Amino acid sequence: MTESLLPDRARIFVAGHRGLVGSAVARRLTADGHRVLTRTRTELDLRDAARTAEVLGELRPDAVVLAAAKVGGILANSTYPVQFIEENLQIQLSVVAGAHAAGVPRLLFLGSSCIYPKLAPQPITEDALLGGPLEPTNRAYALAKIAGVVQVQAYRQQYGASYISAMPTNLYGPGDNFDLATSHVLPALIRRFHEAREEGRDEVVLWGSGTPRREFLHVDDLASACAVLLRRYDGDDPVNIGCGTDLTISELAATVAEVTGFAGRISWDTGKPDGTPRKLLDVTRLTALGWRPAVPLRDGIAATYAHWRATSGS
Repeated sequence: MTESLLPDRARIFVAGHRGLVGSAVARRLTADGHRVLTRTRTELDLRDAARTAEVLGELRPDAVVLAAAKVGGILANSTYPVQFIEENLQIQLSVVAGAHAAGVPRLLFLGSSCIYPKLAPQPITEDALLGGPLEPTNRAYALAKIAGVVQVQAYRQQYGASYISAMPTNLYGPGDNFDLATSHVLPALIRRFHEAREEGRDEVVLWGSGTPRREFLHVDDLASACAVLLRRYDGDDPVNIGCGTDLTISELAATVAEVTGFAGRISWDTGKPDGTPRKLLDVTRLTALGWRPAVPLRDGIAATYAHWRATSGS
């Protein structure tokens, strides 16, 4: 693919620009010389299809990056499945249809690796989609994201739209959600170990067995991958975004404990769910475009911890 898929100094609307993913994408696109267009949640509720179409019609961007989503960890997904499926479907339907109505030539929809079957062969290739049952704890969210992939494919098929989708692995970085009730595993571990050290506790009890394996990608690496895809990819199939390596949750916990200075005992509550046993993405399709991750995991965790402390006063 040539650079012509995205013009120089493109005007790009980033939906969800204040979130972990959207903020990183906005930073990267700005650094690449593009003009990032945004609207805050008070200015534009992306669940409102008519208003979203109106705003995109006024802006007429060269591209849209759909990074807006309702996201959360196992606890949040298990507790609020209605909100996870309905709000994500509403956002996706509004933005993709609104972009098409406004004549936007390029769109990148960001999904999630949880769209793949719970027991998919590892590493997971893009063609594993719809190949088996989903992980029950986040099925509602996963189905919404699968619908987004199919919606993008439908616009390509019916209208010839240059719309694409990408499936990131587990992400982390500055601006992550550290609320223990709704956060993903890595920021939750950072906060729990930090607070245990601050309080002088000698034990931290974590959910599950610690044996599931997970892949973690710094959000700045995700943003650089999005920039590559916008410039170079125009295929029907989604593209996995990951680093190609994984580790156990137990190993992750030990690394976070070291970074945060917690020297106590780590115990596991095996009565709590583990989730999917392994979720490693095959990133052959992405690396063939010349992309490689740049942030080592331990360095990224340390930088994320430092940013959270600096911005939260913890």
